[in-house]
Amino acid sequence: MQQGQPGTAQAETSRFRYAFMALGFVCVGLGMLGAFLPVLPTTPFLLVALWAFSRSSRRFHHWLYSHPRFGPRLREWHEHGTIPVKVKVSAVSAMAISLGFMAFVVRVKWPVLAAAGVFMLVGATYVLSRPSRPPGP
Repeated sequence: MQQGQPGTAQAETSRFRYAFMALGFVCVGLGMLGAFLPVLPTTPFLLVALWAFSRSSRRFHHWLYSHPRFGPRLREWHEHGTIPVKVKVSAVSAMAISLGFMAFVVRVKWPVLAAAGVFMLVGATYVLSRPSRPPGP
């Protein structure tokens, strides 16, 4: 293949392999922090980590996907697109608290507050629209 020609997806991925791997490890770290801090979400960071590892390391992808604590939730999302009720409550509560913090503590200008509120509303709507459990047998 000549220099400058578009390559395959795998060639692009291998070019950014270490960046994807670094992103995966950062997101695993943030996800693990989220397991202990109530305002930091766990699952979204682990989903990004899983995606990044799928582009950089089969070994770490398999490790995270089969992890005893985090794997079941990741597999449920992958197979059924579910978000458990506890996670929904946590996510929507964190959004509401963040918006309140922005409004009453930081006192951001109203256009910024409105934009943040719209983005949070879109996120909350998506989270609440997902099923809470896999379909029954």
